[in-house]
Amino acid sequence: MMNILWSINIPLPEASQLMGEKPSPFGGWLINASKDLANKEGIELSIAFPSNKDSKFKELKGEKINYYPFIPVKETDNKVIEYNESFETLLNKLKPDIVHIYGTEIPHTLSMVNTCNELNTKTVISIQGLVSIIEKHMYSNLPVHAVYGKTFRNILRKDNVSGLKRLFKNRGKNEIEALKKTNHIIGRTTWDKACINQINPEAKYHFCNETLREQFYKHQWNLNDCEKHSIFLSQGQYPIKGLHYMLEAMPLILKKYPNAKVYISGKDITKSDTIKDQLLMTYYGKYIKKMIKKLALEKNTIFTGPLDEISMCHRYLKSHVFVCPSSIENSPNSLGEAMILGVPSVASLVGGIPDMLVDKEEGFLYQHDAPYMLAYYVCEIFENEDLAIKLSNNSRARALRTHDREYNNRKLLEIYEEIVSKRS
Repeated sequence: MMNILWSINIPLPEASQLMGEKPSPFGGWLINASKDLANKEGIELSIAFPSNKDSKFKELKGEKINYYPFIPVKETDNKVIEYNESFETLLNKLKPDIVHIYGTEIPHTLSMVNTCNELNTKTVISIQGLVSIIEKHMYSNLPVHAVYGKTFRNILRKDNVSGLKRLFKNRGKNEIEALKKTNHIIGRTTWDKACINQINPEAKYHFCNETLREQFYKHQWNLNDCEKHSIFLSQGQYPIKGLHYMLEAMPLILKKYPNAKVYISGKDITKSDTIKDQLLMTYYGKYIKKMIKKLALEKNTIFTGPLDEISMCHRYLKSHVFVCPSSIENSPNSLGEAMILGVPSVASLVGGIPDMLVDKEEGFLYQHDAPYMLAYYVCEIFENEDLAIKLSNNSRARALRTHDREYNNRKLLEIYEEIVSKRS
């Protein structure tokens, strides 16, 4: 019997339902991974996650997983000791053989690492993104006024572009400390391996790919069923996701394909219909709104609103091309989802993306700050059906290997067993 505790950043759908809350659309890669692990004989899985409810580690009993919500501490409070006391209570209750911490972005990662070290509990951290590195790319070639400009909401939340960079930099200090105190790291790209090697060269790096959401294993893109000349971006709420690059590319695409449209999932950051909308608007949203108007893209830019798993899958399948125009990424699950469905993809050549996709064989890669090349590759796919089908088939075959549920689950268990068997 192996007793495993996961520490994650959001509640999984089963936990949300047990708390009477609406499931989050984020963190979907954890759902199948947790199910597959909990279904293994000899495995007992518990999951801790931050929740604003006053839970005091009240146990939520799922079908095969027990969940433990904990109260998040505001980042400005820097109450690492409070976290340590709470986590110590949980670790003494569960006595896990290993604690698997997903992500380094939030302060509770450092607190969990500290507590595990104090109690001599084995730990491993999975890299999602690395905020200490991402902050270096936050400005994403934006003009000075877009970087430093503020709206009412930005003033209150300190989350304009320069504020986000500062926030990520501060979070990065906790991230670096947590990584330096950990002996085992799980990653999946050359980018995260390089970064980890530079932060903590003594840590053992374990390779393990991620498992995607259920719906994306069940469907396959078909050129005849998609909306021709439509482009899909999975998100665009803040600068590193590169929505402004996509908009820069659109006039070049529209010269050849006047009916082209770009769909962006997630909140419409340009919405300003009501006073509430205006109060909640960020300066980046204001900049994007002006950009859409300046480039006359009002009829060609559609914000879909937040999409659940089924709606997101449907939007991919209806798209002619998926685009990932980010200024930095590790291995975006959005690209993995597009590839496993077989949606022809164009992605920026940044971070770990080159490890996911072979250029010109499984999709197209381009220099992230060259939107004219993004436009060129999108048009190449639009105008060549044979090319689109080739990229679709090749990318799907690659993604089915990368995101193989059974293999990834087996690999994860092997990593746990290796760590647990070691003396230190």
